[in-house]
Amino acid sequence: MNIAVVGTGYVGLVSGTCFAETGNNVICVDIDENKVKKMRNGEVPIYEPGLETLFERNTRQGRLHFTTNLKEGIKDAEIIFLALPTPPGEDGSADLKYILGVANDLSKIITDYKVIVDKSTVPVGTSERVHAALAKNLDTSLFDVVSNPEFLREGVAVDDFMKPDRVVIGTDSEKAKEVMHRLYEPFVRQGNPIIYMDERSAEMTKYAANSYLATRISYMNEIANLCEKVGADVDKVRIGMGSDGRIGKRFLFPGVGYGGSCFPKDVQALAKTAEENGYDFKILNSVMNVNGIQKHVLSEKITEYFGGNLKGKTIGMWGLAFKPNTDDIREAPALYIIEDLLSQGAKVKAYDPEAMDNVKEMFGDRVTFVSEQYEAVIGADALAIVTEWSVFRTPSYKVMKELMGAPVVFDGRNLYDSKTMEKHGFYYNSIGRNVVQAKKSPKAVMNGKK
Repeated sequence: MNIAVVGTGYVGLVSGTCFAETGNNVICVDIDENKVKKMRNGEVPIYEPGLETLFERNTRQGRLHFTTNLKEGIKDAEIIFLALPTPPGEDGSADLKYILGVANDLSKIITDYKVIVDKSTVPVGTSERVHAALAKNLDTSLFDVVSNPEFLREGVAVDDFMKPDRVVIGTDSEKAKEVMHRLYEPFVRQGNPIIYMDERSAEMTKYAANSYLATRISYMNEIANLCEKVGADVDKVRIGMGSDGRIGKRFLFPGVGYGGSCFPKDVQALAKTAEENGYDFKILNSVMNVNGIQKHVLSEKITEYFGGNLKGKTIGMWGLAFKPNTDDIREAPALYIIEDLLSQGAKVKAYDPEAMDNVKEMFGDRVTFVSEQYEAVIGADALAIVTEWSVFRTPSYKVMKELMGAPVVFDGRNLYDSKTMEKHGFYYNSIGRNVVQAKKSPKAVMNGKK
């Protein structure tokens, strides 16, 4: 099949590359000339495990192409995917100007039947607005609009696309349904479902799924905070909860709050949709409030440890991306923690396997970025662990103690066993678990902790 993908962000580039991997001819369209030039030269503009291999193979074999010319890109396409940004507006609603702008442009250049697919995460009713924009200059027999939300997790997006749990397709058109079925049939050969529904239900499904997952995260963060108050261990609580088949094990890990490109804006957008329709979505408003507070929990622990005075203290930081296996820092908790520490006069030395360049664009020389994880703890008064990259899971505690100014660790992802940290002589403060009050070394005392 001939496919056009408009927009080459995470969703657009992964989708286009994976469609090409199943034998389709794909043209990706983007207005960024520099980005298109780099992709034509074989450079993948985002970090996503497994993507580079598929990208290289399909460009080399002539199935994956790039252009800045929308008319050229969609000329032979049977299906046009709109994978464009929907950033939150000032009022929290999703901004549809990019999607509706492209829909208006398409209305002037389409000459034969096309299936127009909303792949971006969009509010309920967007397919109707896209349909109206196309119908301004097109006979409605020349197009159908389909809602096909993505359910990709950054860090495993290629696997999610190639082996989806489910494919959701919103359309009332039998013609569009047949086209979409042919496209997705190779991806569900193991029996996972293609679920057909109306467009509004498909749009709601995406928001409902992400908001529910965000709710689980905020709920567990609340449980973790209460565990600290009553002396319970959230890890044991999590295991006890997760063994209940009605609850399940996933998304029960406490931490420093959710971030990324999806959860924050999707929860916000769904709450705004509820407000616009006269419904007070109390749970979602609480989820957002809890998450906003949770992003500051680790920096508050650090401040408390040093008696409210961080001036001149050096805090090492492991992890900057909002989650491991990505370079995405959108709404990353690390950004909030860094800002908290800097505002109190602390110095931050940070390491992340992939996201440092992106954070450097925001903070410049206000933060010291290092090339290796142990370099971040040299002379540090404390270490803050913010992203659970695998490389941080089994460190050399001996090396850490030798390099640090004091053996003090604040773990926002509960990577380590408390007894192990106590055995190695660390002060260890994590999320929802008892603090390990290791015997302080002379260095620790000199750093202000009595």
